[in-house]
Amino acid sequence: MSGPGGATAPIALRRGEGEALWFLDFLAAVKGSAAELNGASTVVEFLGRRGSGSPLHVHRKEDEWWYVLDGEMTFWVAGQAYHAAPGSFVYGPQDQPHTFQVTSPEARFLHVTEPGGFDGFLRSLARPAPSLELPPHDVALPALEHVRAIAAEFGIEVLGPPGIPAAGFAIGDPGLPKETP
Repeated sequence: MSGPGGATAPIALRRGEGEALWFLDFLAAVKGSAAELNGASTVVEFLGRRGSGSPLHVHRKEDEWWYVLDGEMTFWVAGQAYHAAPGSFVYGPQDQPHTFQVTSPEARFLHVTEPGGFDGFLRSLARPAPSLELPPHDVALPALEHVRAIAAEFGIEVLGPPGIPAAGFAIGDPGLPKETP
């Protein structure tokens, strides 16, 4: 978005504002898209329930970071697990495998990728959220192979399903979480 003279326009959004999407089993609110932020970053606020998480993956084009606002999560980045309570910041550098999982009844967190573009991936797998609530439990999640194919279009390599890997495993090790049919 451009303001006067082609400059990037200011953005001011409150809690609950932003493009609302159901992404996997999260409620996502896009706070700043790559287009709105001059390609510098993408900022998304996520809300998830216990057990929700991302597939184990690697970003080939961007760094990623998270800031936990409410609830608790476990992040696994480059072989190290981190417990994250409210106020925690976790950074995942480009080319480092990572995943995360909500460990409290619910968790709300900011997710930022630099440079921007993650919002394109998000929209490719998401559907508009008809309400600012978590998707119902019975909403079907996309198959991991579908997620893997879409992710590849955005320079994201999906290595395995959601879940925190066993301690001390290496990529390709049988310690990876098992895919469920």
